[in-house]
Amino acid sequence: MGSVKRIGIISQARMTSTRLPGKILLEAKGKPMLSYHIDRLKRSGLPIYIATTINKTDEPVVQFAKTHTIPFYRGSEDHVLSRYYECALENKLDVIIRVTSDCPLIDGNLVREGVDKYLDINDEQLYLSNTLERTFSRGFDYEVFSFSLLKDAWENAISEHDKEHVTPYINQNKSGKVHLFSVRNNENQGIYRITLDTSDDFEVIRQLIEDYNADKLDYKQITKILKNHPELVAINAHVEQKK
Repeated sequence: MGSVKRIGIISQARMTSTRLPGKILLEAKGKPMLSYHIDRLKRSGLPIYIATTINKTDEPVVQFAKTHTIPFYRGSEDHVLSRYYECALENKLDVIIRVTSDCPLIDGNLVREGVDKYLDINDEQLYLSNTLERTFSRGFDYEVFSFSLLKDAWENAISEHDKEHVTPYINQNKSGKVHLFSVRNNENQGIYRITLDTSDDFEVIRQLIEDYNADKLDYKQITKILKNHPELVAINAHVEQKK
């Protein structure tokens, strides 16, 4: 790999969530979830791109991107792998960080640490993520991989599952060429859920922002709040992550 790489965060965003439609534009303190997500990612110091769909229902996402001058790409709703590939290709990215817009309290500094580690290892076949083993709270997830791994997945992934979820072809090493690196937390905090998929999830995030100013805190401070407030954790503890 060359010394200067074009690195970019691609966040997938759409309005048609099955369990909580329009969730990314729900508001806390008068500000949409998507704004929190983007603002916190900006702490990484890396360029951010929104990958949304060509559907009319996603016009609000496009308007958001235009208003906040964030580059965006519109592609397939179901073939999210192609949406990522085309977005990365259009923006000439060498290294991609994949995040999802249902993580409004994602920690940009945590993402940056992961990217720095990835660049230190300097291996085009590397897939680095803090999701290979669930030791971080759900909602701080990120994945880092090269354009060449993304291109390989785009060319060779066959199953609908691999196409819809972008990275299974890569992180399940279906090519046999991928080197996996798991970023682990010092203590296992995988029981906490700070991602946005249901109204109960939204209630937890809303309270974190409105009552505890979590949007100003890092992942350690946010997790500490949850540790000290089991009643908050209980609100969405029953929610099962969609498979």
